[in-house]
Amino acid sequence: MKLVVVDVGNTSTAVGLWSGGRVTRVQHIDWGNAEENAGMICRRTGFNRCTGLVEDLVPCAEAIAYVSVVPKADAPWRAFARRIGKPLIPITYRDFPLRLDYPKPETIGADRLADAAAAVDRYGAPVLVCDFGTAFTAAAVTADCTWRGGVIAPGLPLMRDYFCARTAKLPRIKLGGKCPVIGRSTEEAMRIGALVGARGMVREIVEHLSRAFDSRFRLVATGGYASWVLKDLDLPFTIDPTLTLHGTGLLAARALGRDGSPSRPSERSDNK
Repeated sequence: MKLVVVDVGNTSTAVGLWSGGRVTRVQHIDWGNAEENAGMICRRTGFNRCTGLVEDLVPCAEAIAYVSVVPKADAPWRAFARRIGKPLIPITYRDFPLRLDYPKPETIGADRLADAAAAVDRYGAPVLVCDFGTAFTAAAVTADCTWRGGVIAPGLPLMRDYFCARTAKLPRIKLGGKCPVIGRSTEEAMRIGALVGARGMVREIVEHLSRAFDSRFRLVATGGYASWVLKDLDLPFTIDPTLTLHGTGLLAARALGRDGSPSRPSERSDNK
């Protein structure tokens, strides 16, 4: 089975081709911030940039597997899938192969479910999977393959943008790259604060969840800022850039029947 996999995030959209557990031909479109992302997805020019990537992959795929944290993007994607005649498979908790020990599973972000399913598939359980995107998320899957919940905290883009939006003189800094030991300009001081602060947050969250579940979790990370934050941090993380897209394909495959049609009729691409 081959699927186009789409991950619509707050600040970027990722597209790739999933086949037999392998993700290839991955491309990212960076929108800048959550408000701009929603607007660009809904405007024809921005949306066409994403769908153009998908249309290049569609001839060799049976369906479009889809996760999104931007509700405004869902209707345009459904309409696009109808236009090209391919099923759109939005991931929900009903496709999740692991036990969910969670009061309202329908409220769990589809990207978090995709991350956890992919982490268990590739690395086993127990696993703590962390996604370094617009928000920082951590989800704990215990040794009995049960999703127990997790942590959501501000990610680096949110920290940076909030500084810029809510202060008179602090600039919008560029994230990534080498940081000096101490800031000798406003920008350097802010970048060091972002990096060291993020590392401290990650360490505390990992230690907190490890103590809470008395578990030595395998540590798996994904998301655009994972490499920058985790470099030189003495925690044994495996960084997997295609984790979310792999999980999206994995869960969509569960939602498809053998003939390639959706096994959940209410989730067909023509569902309004």
